[in-house]
Amino acid sequence: MELISLSDGDNSFRVRVLGRRVPGALHLHDQLDAEVLVTSSFVRGRLAMSLYPSDLKNWSRALDLLAAGQDICWRDDGHSPEIMIQPHNEEHETPAVRVEDLGSSCVSVFLPMDLDEGWIDEQRRLLERVLKERPSEVVQSSPGVYEWRR
Repeated sequence: MELISLSDGDNSFRVRVLGRRVPGALHLHDQLDAEVLVTSSFVRGRLAMSLYPSDLKNWSRALDLLAAGQDICWRDDGHSPEIMIQPHNEEHETPAVRVEDLGSSCVSVFLPMDLDEGWIDEQRRLLERVLKERPSEVVQSSPGVYEWRR
């Protein structure tokens, strides 16, 4: 299931949610396995990543910033792929995505994309679908103590 899907036919950037990390294990149940997929006529790449409920909240906030015309950096924890999105890159006069895998391969990819109007709204719909199909079902009641939501 797609969390992010940006494409102009030539360049594509996606984050796909694969499923729960360890269903039924309280401390890992809400962690999601995911992958970043980058495709262009020049490069193809795939990176594994994990998503926590806080990452989904941060993605929602990032979408608000993008809608306000601001650049965002999502997942900049130094361990997972860092994703930067510009709603308007001045050099290319289009939205642009930069993915950096500084924690592992040290590879960076920059993708300018001629996206259709409404692309941010489409990303919100994808996020809502992920939240609906993979809701947070665990609460941390105190540090290191987890329980099922009631």
